[in-house]
Amino acid sequence: MAVLVTGGAGYIGNFMTRRLLDDGEEVVVIDSLERGHIESLDKRITFLKGTLLDRSFLKEAFIQHSISAVIHFAGYISVAESVKKPSAYITNNVIATLNLLDEMINAQVNKIVFASTAAVYGNPTKIPIPEDHPKNPESPYGDSKLMVEKIFHWYEKANGLRHVTLRFFNASGAALDGSMGEDHQPETHIIPNAILAAINKTPFTLYGKDYDTPDGTCIRDYIHVLDLAQAHILALKKISEFPGGYQYNVGTGKGYSNKEVVEMVEKVSGEKMNIVFHERRPGDSDKLIADPSRIFSELSFKPQYSDLETIVSSAWKWHTRDRR
Repeated sequence: MAVLVTGGAGYIGNFMTRRLLDDGEEVVVIDSLERGHIESLDKRITFLKGTLLDRSFLKEAFIQHSISAVIHFAGYISVAESVKKPSAYITNNVIATLNLLDEMINAQVNKIVFASTAAVYGNPTKIPIPEDHPKNPESPYGDSKLMVEKIFHWYEKANGLRHVTLRFFNASGAALDGSMGEDHQPETHIIPNAILAAINKTPFTLYGKDYDTPDGTCIRDYIHVLDLAQAHILALKKISEFPGGYQYNVGTGKGYSNKEVVEMVEKVSGEKMNIVFHERRPGDSDKLIADPSRIFSELSFKPQYSDLETIVSSAWKWHTRDRR
């Protein structure tokens, strides 16, 4: 029996795939390669190129392969892009997931771990943010993930779907030896963009300096990608043992401002950066900091690599790997 990883050629999906393989699991990856990287795929996996919008492709995938559970990463992830292209986000993140769920049910596969986001909360009224905080997404991206979360509830009632939703805070970092890392095109995340600016000695843009935070730049809770992979392993174990649906924040409970991130890049790189401020990006919240107490207590999750220096240092090794 295999674990199906959708979006397995992407950043987090690639780390997840490697972790499953190293744990002795058989892995099938589905990825359209629209934004994934085929060269990053581990040779041990079974790779199927295709889109979740193609029902016949999905149906055949479940017929041909003995799937026991699904870890679902496939989807678009940019807040700013979603504001400009809401239709694309609803189609790719919601309709594609409906197709996946229906083909899972047809194939009698009833376990799924879903990569959601802290963006479902919108601009929070309580910090740190608990899972029962009101959900008021400020972007189509956040709303698309919340729609899927709601859909799971009804599939559980109708079909006995076992599901865990993991609401990521800011996924970040790379393999500790720099052998794997983040490579989005275009790249929208602050840490890789700051590192690339330091490497190329180019100005670095920070969006917004008038947020309601101590230094005026927005604050985020960063979680290392290796810790994220561990959270998915624990989530899969949960629904393998217990029926039902579960939601967990995946963060550390500690936030860093954009300025603090840039300062850490300067420390790790030894480069003084030229910072240029632009207006806020649409849809960005002032602070997003997790209350991770539920996942800590129920799944015994304990981040090991998510201090800011380890995150930035590992990412620096990845982005400078050719130089080394």
